[in-house]
Amino acid sequence: METPQRPLLGNFQQAFYGGQSPWQYEAMFISRAKSVVKAQGVALSRELAEMVYDVDYYVHIDTKEDAVKLVTHMPYQGHALTTDTLNAYAGPVVEQAINQLVQITPLEQVNEKIHEITELVRGHLQDFLGIYGVTLNDVKVLMRPRDERMRELISLRALGLSEIEAVRYYVALKMAERGLVSAPNMAVGESFNISITTVQAGASAGVPGIADLAGNGGPATPGIVQVAAPRGPVPHAGG
Repeated sequence: METPQRPLLGNFQQAFYGGQSPWQYEAMFISRAKSVVKAQGVALSRELAEMVYDVDYYVHIDTKEDAVKLVTHMPYQGHALTTDTLNAYAGPVVEQAINQLVQITPLEQVNEKIHEITELVRGHLQDFLGIYGVTLNDVKVLMRPRDERMRELISLRALGLSEIEAVRYYVALKMAERGLVSAPNMAVGESFNISITTVQAGASAGVPGIADLAGNGGPATPGIVQVAAPRGPVPHAGG
């Protein structure tokens, strides 16, 4: 690139540099459109339960001065400065801001404080990105338990169930998926008993029932059909 504002000085300098311009320039294109950057990671709740977070933050370059700050303070490789490079610098800031509040919050109450977490992340990102001339527009934060079982238990708790009831319903759902008939008993917390109904012959069939046997002095054993012998004198042998 030639410097038309200094033609005489430029020609004079080129004579000493073998015809090459002493001023070297590099043309760079900085997009001023709004871009979305995604950050993901894992945070720990107060019980040391793992929580997965997804953060989307929207940024743009506002002025020429901000563009100069960006290329001056943020080193990059190759011919492009991408949002991935920006997130490599901003990602640890997001992680620190989220853990600052999540680590002192019980697992079930994390989503209740999602607004506070979002504002905390926004404040940390704004201060950090301002150094690089990047303007922060908006931040969205989503958090969920990393363990699938914990997500289902928390969903059951949200229905108003107690901790033990949520566990019973969770186990009952898993039992129902496997076709176990005792799943409803698990849900209500009752034992599962298998009862066998016995059929006993009564007097109408010509066989005395248990009540008849008991009245005649015979044993009354449940589930066993017994027949009483007629009472009378017992003949003696040889008599």
